Amino acid sequence: MGRWEPNARGRLAEAALDLYVEHGFDQTTVADIAQRAGLTERTFFRHYADKREVLFDQSGALEALLVARVTDAGADVAPIDLIIAALEEAGARIQEEPEHARRRQTVIDANPTLQERELIKLAALASALAEALRQRGVADPAASLTAETGIAVFRVAFERWAAGDDRTGLPQVIRDSLGQLRIAVGGESR
Repeated sequence: MGRWEPNARGRLAEAALDLYVEHGFDQTTVADIAQRAGLTERTFFRHYADKREVLFDQSGALEALLVARVTDAGADVAPIDLIIAALEEAGARIQEEPEHARRRQTVIDANPTLQERELIKLAALASALAEALRQRGVADPAASLTAETGIAVFRVAFERWAAGDDRTGLPQVIRDSLGQLRIAVGGESR
């Protein structure tokens, strides 16, 4: 095995996901992942702190995208529409690799520890979005409520989309989910 293998991070991530689907998260070791990727365990740890991080390494990029979209949006947009537009853009990126996203979610759904990690990630996204709204002048509790609501809409929409019940795009499922929420609380759907 060469010391500087091309695309080591991507190969490790793909090998890990394959093994998690085939054998389960708990039954897969870092040694298994490295071997499947044709790399060493040491290389694995240069890229990831532990085997969970393989599934969550895009969290920082997702947060940066969402915050940037909220921060850069026009001044005349309602806070919930800012959040949903940012989530729709994130959804468009996620659906570029639908099978990867669905397989990842299958692994997370099968493991309570990973489910907890996913909830922590979503809470961090909500906090970052609430702060971005505060920076735009939205006061609390409206900033926090709006961000938390947006993340709840996203989570429900993603679950529906990942289940693959239909082939509607994720951004549309996010819009539809927000419409359902607006109807449920007595508002109009858009």
